[in-house]
Amino acid sequence: MKKLLIFVFCIWCTSQASAQNFTLSSEDLGGQFTSEFIANSFGCNGANRSPELHWANAPIGTRSFAVTMYDLDAPTGSGFWHWVLTDIPAGVAGLKRGAGNLDSKVAPTGSLRRINDTGQPGYQGPCPGEGEAAHRYLITVYALDIEKIAAPSTAPAALTGFMLNKSALAKASLVIYCKR
Repeated sequence: MKKLLIFVFCIWCTSQASAQNFTLSSEDLGGQFTSEFIANSFGCNGANRSPELHWANAPIGTRSFAVTMYDLDAPTGSGFWHWVLTDIPAGVAGLKRGAGNLDSKVAPTGSLRRINDTGQPGYQGPCPGEGEAAHRYLITVYALDIEKIAAPSTAPAALTGFMLNKSALAKASLVIYCKR
């Protein structure tokens, strides 16, 4: 019996050691946003293009993905949702540059650009206030145990975020900074 328990434990340890973490990366982003990804509104003059993102090692059982971008330092008292993209099919492992922009045709088939905190669907680039300390923008990919988020496409970003967290098998994030 001892040998059997040791054998099972060793198999479990091996599988745990070989398991990889769910990760998010970007060819477009370093530690700070460049003008290509900054807003072209609210006093900013960027190109307002969503960045390329790719992820790896999604957990078994993932049925879809979602991506959000959230300003942790917006002076609203509750942050600011810049981007919510849901219902990304499970076979997709990344987003091309511009996938969050309404005029682009590069979002994955079946995905849904949801309402951000400007009240519009799609990507809204960062534009912190002049003279403010650098803002932290949290870009997160969610591996979900459902295929579609059960919220209307007009749902506020915070409600969609709540539903994403309830269905998340795993999350991976990047923090990118922006200062004007």
